[in-house]
Amino acid sequence: MVEGRYDKNTLSQVVDAVILETSGFGVFKDAERLALLRRLAAERGLVVLTDSDGAGFVIRNFLKGAVDPSLVKHAYIPDRPGKEKRKRAPGKEGKLGVEGMPPQTLLEALRKAGATFLDEEAGERVPPRRALTKGDLYAAGLSGTADAAQRRQALLKKLDLPEHLSSNAMLEVLNALYGYEGLAELGLI
Repeated sequence: MVEGRYDKNTLSQVVDAVILETSGFGVFKDAERLALLRRLAAERGLVVLTDSDGAGFVIRNFLKGAVDPSLVKHAYIPDRPGKEKRKRAPGKEGKLGVEGMPPQTLLEALRKAGATFLDEEAGERVPPRRALTKGDLYAAGLSGTADAAQRRQALLKKLDLPEHLSSNAMLEVLNALYGYEGLAELGLI
């Protein structure tokens, strides 16, 4: 869980995982997003990685009260002065955010928080499951057909997922919660 799309873009270059955005303070009023976060936390755990400025800590503290703390790990980036390349001026506090951190710093922050990686030794491993692909969505009529949008909405409603997930975000969430076999067992693929 990161604050915004630039943070997500940066982190996705470092790890292959489901990365959701809080949309900054938007998460405060988004009941569907909070329900999804709680669900993902219960199923897979949740790592919160926000900027080290005041706004990042406001979001982090909100999530501490909104999601069961035993299911959440908090990763912290170091305070580093500077500005992101895409910005004209530094932020209010003059600190680099997640998007401005080098990849090794982000990996180190995740490791310190207790995140585990599949290619490293971990206590208990979950057997890999077949991931859904865009081809699977097409075969199920959830993309590329005239009524795909309605079918996706029906699926999201049936699975009690937020209705505003893009098809790419839906694919990530379905893989995180169910995988191909899970949806097949439910008769949805």
